Amino acid sequence: MIINRICVCGAGTMGSGIAQAASQAGFSTLLYELNPVVLDNAKTSIGKNLQTLVDKGKMPAADKETVLQRIHFTDDIQTCLADVFIEAIVEKTEIKIVLFNQLAELNHSECIFASNTSSLSISSIAANVQCPQRVIGMHFFNPATIMKLVEVVNTPFTNAVTTETVIDLAKQMGKTPVLCKDSPGFIVNRVARPYYIESLRMVEGGLTNFEQADRLLEATGFKMGPFKLMDLIGNDVNYAVSCSVYEQLNKTERLKPSYIQEKKVKEGKLGKKSREGYYMYNS
Repeated sequence: MIINRICVCGAGTMGSGIAQAASQAGFSTLLYELNPVVLDNAKTSIGKNLQTLVDKGKMPAADKETVLQRIHFTDDIQTCLADVFIEAIVEKTEIKIVLFNQLAELNHSECIFASNTSSLSISSIAANVQCPQRVIGMHFFNPATIMKLVEVVNTPFTNAVTTETVIDLAKQMGKTPVLCKDSPGFIVNRVARPYYIESLRMVEGGLTNFEQADRLLEATGFKMGPFKLMDLIGNDVNYAVSCSVYEQLNKTERLKPSYIQEKKVKEGKLGKKSREGYYMYNS
């Protein structure tokens, strides 16, 4: 399947990062977002990210303008015409289903619908979308412009053409695709839960604190401690994934989400994006 245009739905941190990565790979890219403020922020953020690459000598100034020109920003779903759609919207299955069905009505029958969900069931989404064989998971990691891994998540409905096209697309975007079956948390988030939850559990028990846990785990070879990493990902996103995996795996006690993180989310202390999480941030 030839891909002429990619449409990314949702202009938050992940969506804007995916759109930038797609454009940098040479694809005509559409970034769709209902909230005009979020859309404007995404445009500003992408511009700043590209300027940083220019300042560091990693991108010629002329290429920055070319990349920006390949991205079209829109809040009108009627203009969302593409070959591949990658959604990075709110983590609610029913809303993703509605979006994909709206897009299916507007587009050709071979277009592909990929979800960037961290932990929701891709099969549940596909089962309720027109032509479920063209629904697949394409899970990027934050920051999407830098992180190489992309989990390509097959469902029982996904056909070979869809899988092959998405794997090839990930490679064209300079990513390393790993094919996996639809399951709670897929591979990375399933394995990573104990890293976060056990660290939180130790703080709950008064055995350590945020800074000490991060310092010791980084000293053993982890690139980033669990609390710094949760602040980077966003406590709202990380907590939602923990809740999803916990529910899908029959509320296994060892995977029970932490009340410390729940409290952070309720207080709006989401991490870097809110300037406060387990740590304070200036910007």
